[in-house]
Parts: sequence; C-alpha cells; structure tokens
Amino acid sequence: MFIISLTYIKPIEEVDKHLAAHVEFLKEQYANKKFITSGRKIPRTGGIIMSNANSLEEVQSIITQDPFHKHEIAKYEITEFIPSMAAEGLEILTMNNEQLK
Repeated sequence: MFIISLTYIKPIEEVDKHLAAHVEFLKEQYANKKFITSGRKIPRTGGIIMSNANSLEEVQSIITQDPFHKHEIAKYEITEFIPSMAAEGLEILTMNNEQLK
C-alpha cells in the first residue's frame, strides 16, 4: 500500500484551474481499483491519496497522468507501507493486493 502526499507548489488559484481535471483523474483511478481514499489536507496545502497499486513504479506511472503533475501544480511524496492492523470494519486494508483481487 502507498500513501501519496501532494504539496501544492503553485498558488491556490492555479490549483483551482486544474481541480476538475484532477478529480476526473482520481475517479479513473478509483474505477481502475488503484486508489482507496483521497482528500484535501487541512489547511489546504495539498492532498493525500492512499493507493493499493502493485509497485512503486506503478504508482509513479499513475502519478504522471495527474493534471496536477502535468501542470507542475504539486510535488509528490510516496511512502510505501504494509498495514498490519486496522479498525473494526476496515480489516480489508490489511489484505495484500493478491487477496483483494
């Protein structure tokens, strides 16, 4: 599993110009079953995406499709981790990618 942390490097007005396209990108990745959850940071300095992509290389490839990446709106930090515990009702997060398929 991967945590993708986006940090805006352009003014919020520039972020907003590309937000609709970014949301469409997110929807595509949810449909492709590559993203688990996502949302804005508070304060609004970027966002967080949790991904169940198969590899770091796959995450990096997916990111290149993001309009925020294409227009240099945000920088990305990727952290890979293996969830070993989860709250009741979220145990599916501790399953590996093979078990999820």
